[in-house]
Amino acid sequence: MRFGALPCRPGKIIGVHLSYASRADQRGRRPDHPSYFLKPSSSVGTGGGVVERPSGTELLTFEGEVALVVGTPARRVVPEEAWQHIAWVTAADDLGLYDLRANDGGSNLRAKGGDGYTPIGPALLDARTVDPSALRVRTWVNGRLVQEDTTAGLLFPLARIVADLSQHLTLERGDVILTGTPAGAGVVVPGDVVEVEVDAPESAGAPTTGRLMTSVTEGDAAFDAALGSLPAADDAQRIAAWGSREAAGLCPAAAGAGVLTGELHEKLTRTPVAGLSAQLRKRGLNNVTIDGVRPLHPDAKLVGTARTLRFVPNREDLFAGHGGGYNAQKQIFDTVGAGEVLVIEARGERGAGTLGDILALRAHARGAAGIVTDGGVRDTDAVMAVGIPVYTAGAHPAVLGRRHIPWEADVTVGCGGTTVQPGDILVGDADGVIVVPPALAEEVADATLAQEDEDAWIAEQVAAGHPVEGLFPLNTAWRARYEAWRAAR
Repeated sequence: MRFGALPCRPGKIIGVHLSYASRADQRGRRPDHPSYFLKPSSSVGTGGGVVERPSGTELLTFEGEVALVVGTPARRVVPEEAWQHIAWVTAADDLGLYDLRANDGGSNLRAKGGDGYTPIGPALLDARTVDPSALRVRTWVNGRLVQEDTTAGLLFPLARIVADLSQHLTLERGDVILTGTPAGAGVVVPGDVVEVEVDAPESAGAPTTGRLMTSVTEGDAAFDAALGSLPAADDAQRIAAWGSREAAGLCPAAAGAGVLTGELHEKLTRTPVAGLSAQLRKRGLNNVTIDGVRPLHPDAKLVGTARTLRFVPNREDLFAGHGGGYNAQKQIFDTVGAGEVLVIEARGERGAGTLGDILALRAHARGAAGIVTDGGVRDTDAVMAVGIPVYTAGAHPAVLGRRHIPWEADVTVGCGGTTVQPGDILVGDADGVIVVPPALAEEVADATLAQEDEDAWIAEQVAAGHPVEGLFPLNTAWRARYEAWRAAR
């Protein structure tokens, strides 16, 4: 019964990661090439079935998708011939359990492979009668439309996906390719009903698969900690599962990303950290410098909005559940966005590295503005060679497991003696790093630049032989001379 919507039990089910532009933009990253994962055929379900959310978990997600069913074997086929090997098109729901995502370390086996986690059907469309670039997928949750897109919105055409897979492995009759999900996927809870439909509105007769319906129930069997790692949900996984902090019911991040416009970024690039420190001090903010960190590239200017990562002291029994697999450290380096600064709380502990060259490369590839850690950096020469601005408390050859557990991301942290919130603005130069509250950023940038002009004029007067007394700071007479100079300029 489970395979009733398919011509046979599939030998393999291949899932595509990010494939729709709408979903990629929602995630904040667009891949250059398609990437894949496998699901077991035992995960297949049929229309009208149920799926259990395991006891003790919270992040069961739905993803409405177009599913391709292979009709004839394909091995090293070109894109122009690839569609000929697809016999049928149908609807699928690529269900997943984000509570197990970190444990899988990227494989998706447990997170995506549970019984009933791949409902397919209810009807097959003849692939020869539809345009692969004009298929539509829609998803409803409890009768509300939450996903709608067409294959015209794919980053990678369906034929390219088939051809790419065929150069790595043989696609056999009955194999299923889940082609990715558009924006709008999210979390479902027991009692919810998910429906997915794929149709071809521009083809003759507007063929449709009909609605693939799946009901969510609550499981009563708990996982056994003696056998393997247990599910765990943190805010990073909640944000990933729901699609945003707001949708996950978490407090929105600080508004630094919206405040840091191109014009403000240019101003802050010209403002010295020492000048910003003086202006913030005038406004009552003395505890805004990240102390004890030095730049690996003293000549590079750092400006960006904060993403945060918190390490806690290592405890061996806890490291087993949080240190391995797709942990919080790997997740935030994989999701840091262009112009963002990774700020790592390591409690000033320099006895282990908090990042190395691989993670520095990942942050650099994603366009991060820099990294600030009050812990150590390993592979220091290689990290320096990457070129991304990095501020650290020092170098150390040991990995983080010697002193740290990567615990959580995108939370308020303490780094170098000051508090940093997601969205705060970070500015760094050879003097160090300062945290600028977004609400004050424009004001203090303008004031600092104005002060820099004044200080430069004072320096010229001192260089010309004038004494410092009355000139630095300006008394009334010197102030009048300075203002006259400014007006003339």
